Amino acid sequence: MAIIPLSAQNTSGRRSFPVINTLLILANIAVFVYEVVQGPAFATCLTNAYALVPTDVLQNTSHATGCALSEPHPVALTLLTSLFLHASWLHVGGNMLYLWVFGGQVEGRLGHLRYLFFYLLCGVVASAAQIAFSIYASQTTILTLGASGAIAGVLGAYLIFFPGSKVRSVFLIGIVPVPLRLWAFIVIGLFIVLQIVEGYLEVLSITSGQQQSSGGVAFFAHIGGFLLGVLVALGAKLGGGTKNLKGSTSYPSSPPHRDWRTA
Repeated sequence: MAIIPLSAQNTSGRRSFPVINTLLILANIAVFVYEVVQGPAFATCLTNAYALVPTDVLQNTSHATGCALSEPHPVALTLLTSLFLHASWLHVGGNMLYLWVFGGQVEGRLGHLRYLFFYLLCGVVASAAQIAFSIYASQTTILTLGASGAIAGVLGAYLIFFPGSKVRSVFLIGIVPVPLRLWAFIVIGLFIVLQIVEGYLEVLSITSGQQQSSGGVAFFAHIGGFLLGVLVALGAKLGGGTKNLKGSTSYPSSPPHRDWRTA
């Protein structure tokens, strides 16, 4: 079962075009399309060089990428570069759909430049949260890539700014789509509850010695990014650091030789 958001009611009164959000979406798609055009060997090379490898960041050392590309210097820059890498069309498409539906209104509330800083900061904190988990799980050599840690931060901010906004969604039961209009706090609430439950189950599997897979989804990146988004939005709301406009409109909306996680 899954809930796929299609569009969100604009309760922010945003009148300006979401320039930064649109550019972020285009940048993510452009990087993935370039990987596809260049072929699997280049995609593997790019991923090995610019995805996040916790042990490299912790030790500030580079690993052999097996190609002409090398890791950025300092290696900590992979906390950012990994946000623009994706493993598949489904991975990038799902992430960008969520960013398109929820990001524009958050940008409208924060302002363009503050939104860019906020998005990147959420991504960095999400990556740091995943590094912390990788230390606990002794999985510091696993690659992490994807934008969803940063996007989880956007969802956290949206939950604080627009909890009562209606989100047009599709609820998938198997392969059967069921159209729904749900409040944002339900859609986003289900998302973060799922991340917490899955993260808890992963911790249990490690502590019980039953951990089978060393790859998968970076649940703790999602949780870390989301929590920062909530905190920043609460601070902005209480401190008056947002643009409060009037009006309401509705707007439509992988390397084979290493383990890796998607965010």
